[in-house]
Amino acid sequence: MITEPELLNLLGEIESFRVERTISVTDMDKFAKAVCAFANDMSASGLPGYLLIGADDKTGQPSGQQVTDQLLQNLASLASNGNILPAPALIAYRMTLSSGLGEIAVVEVQPSTLPPVRYKGQAWVRRGPAKGIANEAEEKILIERRTAAAKTFDAQPCVGASLSDLALDLFTTTYRPQAIDAETIADNHRPIENQLASLRFFDLGRNLPTHAGLILFAKDLLDWLPNAYIQFVHFNGTDMSADPLSEKRFQGDLLSVIRDLNAFVSLITNTRPERNSPLEEKLVSDYPEAAVRELLMNAILHRSYESASPVRFYQFTDRIEIQNPGPLYGEARQENFPHQTSYRNPILAEAMKTLGAINRYGRGVERAQSLLAKNGSPLAEFEFGDTFFGVTLRIHP
Repeated sequence: MITEPELLNLLGEIESFRVERTISVTDMDKFAKAVCAFANDMSASGLPGYLLIGADDKTGQPSGQQVTDQLLQNLASLASNGNILPAPALIAYRMTLSSGLGEIAVVEVQPSTLPPVRYKGQAWVRRGPAKGIANEAEEKILIERRTAAAKTFDAQPCVGASLSDLALDLFTTTYRPQAIDAETIADNHRPIENQLASLRFFDLGRNLPTHAGLILFAKDLLDWLPNAYIQFVHFNGTDMSADPLSEKRFQGDLLSVIRDLNAFVSLITNTRPERNSPLEEKLVSDYPEAAVRELLMNAILHRSYESASPVRFYQFTDRIEIQNPGPLYGEARQENFPHQTSYRNPILAEAMKTLGAINRYGRGVERAQSLLAKNGSPLAEFEFGDTFFGVTLRIHP
């Protein structure tokens, strides 16, 4: 957080690639574009950008408006509502000026390590004091910068794979229209490799698909990641020594896996009416369908794709167990779970948000717990292993 003297200095200077001022306290579209541009850090300063709300954009003079708690909540939600992808790192706070000139809402945005960052499918950048949609040359610079900084497994190129290993129609007809706005697509005459690279699915420097590109669009994903599937087993008992009633493997590109899982979960949750009183009944399930889906999507998103194990999805007579390879990641710990989220696969997180498989970042577990409670089911139980993360859902009593 900046100090008051630093804030006064930012208010007194002309707008620059690191500072934008605005009197409006309601124009969330404008705020989101500014955040997107700061996250892209076109100048490569490596320094945070500042959106200052409640000050004249030309003079820097504070407008004297009150910064409400609701405004700060709205500003903070820019990092998690899924309109800006990949999710930016930002903090929003109130600064009260001791000179009696009122309050300023400050949004401090850190440069992204995974540019280009897009707001509703468009990459915004700052060119000095002005911002605009990135042109092809600017996007290329951002892509090259991201490639140099790529650290996560999903961002790394897959050695041995090639463009021919991708089902490109999945990208052009299914994913691209959801990720990029129609106007940009219509004006886009770049090679398919560049289009994939702009969304972090292809490494132009090494001319290879990234692991994220393969997970989403591979013709045969198991050729490259042999354990990237979900193993379902239905046991006729309460432990794995019981006879299996059925088995199924969910495999293939991520879009197909999500579609098949969503259809399958509706078949095993056993929704039925339950009478509350002689005149009233409600629908209950052995397991709330949406809660099971949320936790399965969580397992797919947070799993380690480098592991030698699949995601395990086991149904017993009294419970469902879901276990993904890979423990909690980054800053996420047992003591701060589920309020702290770190993404082992940030590109896949963006893709799953784009596809509608997740609604908001970091909310899946809390939403599942709420759905379980509404169904009258016991809350989910979590297991924090050294090499895995597990969740157990007990059957509705």
